Amino acid sequence: MNTKVYMPPEWEEHEGTIIQWPVRESLVYEENYEEVCQGYAEVVKAISEFEKVYLIINPGEKERVKKYCEDFCEYVEIPHNDAWARDSGPIFVKDEAGKRYGVNFKFNAWGEKYTPYDLDDKFAGRFLEYLGVPKIDAPMVLEGGSVHVDGCGTLLSTKECLLNKNRNPQLSQAEIEENLKKYLGISHIIWLERGLFGDETDGHIDNISCFAKEGVVLLQYCPYDGDPNFEITNEAYGVLQKAKDSKNNNLEVIKIQSPPMRLYNGKPLTLSYLNFYLVNGGVILPTFGGDAEITDILAYKTLSGVFPDRKIKCIDGMKLIKEGGNVHCITMQIPKE
Repeated sequence: MNTKVYMPPEWEEHEGTIIQWPVRESLVYEENYEEVCQGYAEVVKAISEFEKVYLIINPGEKERVKKYCEDFCEYVEIPHNDAWARDSGPIFVKDEAGKRYGVNFKFNAWGEKYTPYDLDDKFAGRFLEYLGVPKIDAPMVLEGGSVHVDGCGTLLSTKECLLNKNRNPQLSQAEIEENLKKYLGISHIIWLERGLFGDETDGHIDNISCFAKEGVVLLQYCPYDGDPNFEITNEAYGVLQKAKDSKNNNLEVIKIQSPPMRLYNGKPLTLSYLNFYLVNGGVILPTFGGDAEITDILAYKTLSGVFPDRKIKCIDGMKLIKEGGNVHCITMQIPKE
């Protein structure tokens, strides 16, 4: 690849958002299909208040899906196995002239945890063809939820995920870092050791920490001693306090208190306020209710302070999280050219 590119930060203006409609057969809890569909529809409608939504549906689904999403989106028929556009979709980059490209990383369903995933591995290329954006093929497995950038050369990730041998066993850490620099245009990587406890993605960064703007990092922080995330988030806080960005500047670290631990069928749910999604002029924030009512309010207040010029729109995160992810996981931004 000879073109020099960089990955724009999520807060840059979007042309729109990609969402894939859920596939019943792919659900962990197939009996929750109706609730999951309602959750996706709520996100589609919320985002449509701010920007265009490209809703990816399997062929022949339009009339059925339209009962949920009406005319709040553009329907695009591309076959897919599962519905996590953040991870199977293209990662958009720009060159120095502002021209867009889509990076097509390999996708293996989070270390081959779910099969089949052949259609999802092909999805990025097929959507780029639909959009008319040039494709850049990258020779490694990578999910969009495992990286976050400040747009100025700094990338944030976890070793637990990116260095996991179920992704790229043939590559060393140095080779993975070189690919990130080459295909996403970054020059400096901040490595957290781990993501949140019980995260089946092997610790995606977009549940524990993200950039809010250049020089400012958000961290979901667990104050509950005895909760496994207490040690994990304290460790992450220590790393971020000492970290420098690509310009050798210290970071401002803003904590967002995590909701109380919640189980479903005996397994911990990865409840995260940092799985919010930035849209043009807004923030789509998952909230959880019940014993999380107080932390819901705290998250809303904190993000209102961090993003004073954006409208915070809350959605019911419980409709999505039982399947393992939330708003950020089901979306992928398309930067404006």
